[in-house]
Amino acid sequence: MAVKWTNGHSSSILCLNVNKEGLVASGAERGELTIWNEEGIHLGQIQLPRADDVTCVVFSPTYPSRLYTSHGETISMLDVRSLKGPVECFHLNEEEINCLSVNETDSVLAAADDSGAIKIMNLENKKVSRSLRRHSNICSSVAFRPQRPQSLVSCGLDMKVMLWNLQKAHPLWTMTLQENEAEGAEQQSAGQFFNPPLAHSLSVAACGNVFGCGGEDGKIRIFRVTGVKFEQELGFKGHTLGVSQVLFLPEVYWLLSGGNDGKVLLWNVSDEVGKQLKSPVKSIHRRKAGTPTSTKRDGEPNAMVTKEHARVLPKLSIEHGEKVNWISYAEIKGFRRVLVADQSNCISVYPLTET
Repeated sequence: MAVKWTNGHSSSILCLNVNKEGLVASGAERGELTIWNEEGIHLGQIQLPRADDVTCVVFSPTYPSRLYTSHGETISMLDVRSLKGPVECFHLNEEEINCLSVNETDSVLAAADDSGAIKIMNLENKKVSRSLRRHSNICSSVAFRPQRPQSLVSCGLDMKVMLWNLQKAHPLWTMTLQENEAEGAEQQSAGQFFNPPLAHSLSVAACGNVFGCGGEDGKIRIFRVTGVKFEQELGFKGHTLGVSQVLFLPEVYWLLSGGNDGKVLLWNVSDEVGKQLKSPVKSIHRRKAGTPTSTKRDGEPNAMVTKEHARVLPKLSIEHGEKVNWISYAEIKGFRRVLVADQSNCISVYPLTET
């Protein structure tokens, strides 16, 4: 059973984040922002300017009291010790921001928006240092890689996943997510609706080289970065509807996923990722006959030889029952917990125990 954190919002909660001290930030529709302690007691609440929906909240990795929020086209920086209003506001993006990410040195912030652009802000001089424009549709998620403060990954509704280095304005590597043609034909012949692999969410493991992506087709894909490119190592059906959230835990290769099917699942992909490392040939991209060779800088492999049908079973399945907007992880009084935001105005907190 979930513990419900209530009375912190009046509308649907859209995003969550937890800092190193156990404080939880939640952002909701109409500009609502609330700070909670680990017992679920809200310590403060404000409404951000213009009352735009709060689409992302991210604590600084080096200053636990510093919180970055996105609402509309605006990024606000707040001090949660004195939640009276934004300390600073930044207008970098031209369209609504969907996701924020801060590198581990708290020196650079990335903001992905509806135009497909990713704005990179230098947090020392508070100016835009890069505008990354390669997604042709909404850029839904962006994430810096741990231990590599100049490197990030992004994904979008153009079904593309990209690897970037901030010293370059173009991606180092691009992959278009696409279903195996035989599988698609099989699904269509069975009379099932075929969802394209629009990419909704990204999360990078603590090692910095492995990351996961959740798609509209219900699949979770695991990638490994090698040098200036990445390859898909694992793909498995995680949810019956779109995967709205993926989140790697501090443990190596343990992954949480949340879906539009109302489920929250815990996966251990370490065994499968390890097998791929022992058999690297299996994760090499194979091009279709007659297709051009992918470039090293901006490659888009046309087909992949991966463990697409690997039998990966969840270690824990939570029947949340509502479409998942956001998931986050916290250790509360020594116990592992997953926090879930959905269409309601409360946060659901579940114990995270392996079955």
